[in-house]
Amino acid sequence: MATMESLIVTVNRIQRACTVLGDHGGDTTLPTLWEALPSVVVVGGQSSGKSSVLESIVGRDFLPRGSGIVTRRPLVLQLHKTEQGVQEYGEFLHLPKKKFTDFSMVRKEIQDETDRITGKSKQISLVPIHLSIYSPNVVNLTLIDLPGLTKVAVEGQPESIVQDIESMVRSYVEKPNCIILAITPANQDIATSDAMKLSREVDPTCERTFGVLTKLDLMDKGTNAVDVLDGRAYPLRHPWVGIVNRSQADINKNIDMIAARRKEREFFATSPDYGHLSSKMGSEYLAKLLSKHLESVIRARLPGITSLINKTIEELEAELSHLGRTVAVDAGAQLYTILELCRAFDRIFKEHLEGGRPGGDHIYGVFDHQLPAALRKLPFDRHLSLQNIRKVVSEADGYQPHLIAPEQGYRRLIDGALNYFRGPAEASVDAVHFLLKELVRRSIAETQELKRFPTLQAEIAAAANEALERFREESKKTTLRLVDMESSYLTVDFFRKLPQEMEKGGKPTSSSADRYAEGHFRRIGSNVYSYVGMVSDTLRNTIPKAVVYCQVREAKQSLLDHFYIQVGKKEGKQLAQLLDEDPALMERRQQCVKRLELYKSARDEIDSVSWAG
Repeated sequence: MATMESLIVTVNRIQRACTVLGDHGGDTTLPTLWEALPSVVVVGGQSSGKSSVLESIVGRDFLPRGSGIVTRRPLVLQLHKTEQGVQEYGEFLHLPKKKFTDFSMVRKEIQDETDRITGKSKQISLVPIHLSIYSPNVVNLTLIDLPGLTKVAVEGQPESIVQDIESMVRSYVEKPNCIILAITPANQDIATSDAMKLSREVDPTCERTFGVLTKLDLMDKGTNAVDVLDGRAYPLRHPWVGIVNRSQADINKNIDMIAARRKEREFFATSPDYGHLSSKMGSEYLAKLLSKHLESVIRARLPGITSLINKTIEELEAELSHLGRTVAVDAGAQLYTILELCRAFDRIFKEHLEGGRPGGDHIYGVFDHQLPAALRKLPFDRHLSLQNIRKVVSEADGYQPHLIAPEQGYRRLIDGALNYFRGPAEASVDAVHFLLKELVRRSIAETQELKRFPTLQAEIAAAANEALERFREESKKTTLRLVDMESSYLTVDFFRKLPQEMEKGGKPTSSSADRYAEGHFRRIGSNVYSYVGMVSDTLRNTIPKAVVYCQVREAKQSLLDHFYIQVGKKEGKQLAQLLDEDPALMERRQQCVKRLELYKSARDEIDSVSWAG
């Protein structure tokens, strides 16, 4: 299973790839991955303490400050926890080789990069700024800071700015994969909170909303927010978290954020109102809470994202496969070129399998890690529970109780247990099939000669995948036969030895008196469990043999045999279509290639996490 850090880092990389390759969401002409990625979006009105919360989580002063709308572009803030003693630094996606150790320069770069897109005006832009901060004082977490919600335009802004900001914020928070961090000052009426009002509209069940109360130390004397933080007032699905930011006086005195965190902890620990909640208050707790929740959301959404990526890759590749420009050569030369390209692909594919290139080692990982782990997780404890054994044996006996040993009960228990092995057997076949398909995809991508011919790429991929499907079906039949063979004929000697061994130890196997007693059923369960363990050891060795013989060996020897036959039957016009490139569709192709690159890099990132786990 992938770790929390690897999942969040994977989404971070995909988000950066989206920005580099021009996917900011909202594009109707191309599929968008940006909108499918889980993210934590920080929402709040102006002067709600939003920036201070972010700086408290990071433990650094790095955000622009001022009156009016300071944040005018989305800021994708990716936090990376490092080892203690490593120097903190920031790095922007648009300046990938420059490390900022002076966080005042981080602030300046945010301002400069904002002005680069929006100019010196007060306009806003949907194009995000990506900032990664590496520090031992953070948790692995990604936050997206948006412009503060406002009710009036300030001088130099268009009248539409209020609606423009709300539209931008809404475009983020209405996504089902968005986690909303709603910032509300405790010294204002929560019922009128801009952040809570918008959150309620897009997330009426509050499943995606985390409420944060700032400025608890600035509430009127004699008042507190305990009812809100305890969940009695304005309840959410997730607990409210109280934050105490630095005061303006603290900022003026240059009190650093680490000292401010310590002061915040002291506030809650010593507060008569909030002392009982102190362990679940503060910016440090909020960061850990969000990091853990973001990880769980990513883990839950990953299958859907993977499905979207694979579906979109297929759609983009299908579109690319139709692009072409005629190669001006005769049919014989065309056929020779196609066969040479196929051989180049086949060489690379075999290098992946045989170790010349990476990837083939993952197949061994299926047999050495995935299959044994799946066998260990089979629910034999439930199947061989005392209650189920009693039920199965009694049902097998029918109206006539067994006389000596409940053979029918034994057989039913064993058959039921052996049936569980079908799952790991099929899963091993499917896992190796997936790896072989991935090696086909990689091999096509790494065959430089094929890059000019997307139609031929698609044909080779389709033919290879079709062959792999045939190999998978044969492999599945063979591995399931191994399981069925174990069920069809039990190893009699195993059971014949059991009574003898017990008698040698001075313990009779059973008696008519305890035939339906608990000890009798426990012995039955123990015997069946031992037998199933023996079968498990056997299948752990035989399933890999069957899979390699039926899938890997066949892929090495005959992956494109059927394709060669089909190509040999094609006429000149059909061969030309495989080697064609249409200049009229160059612009569209470049757009698709760029977006396809994004989705493939996303798939590679997710695959690397899956196999790293």
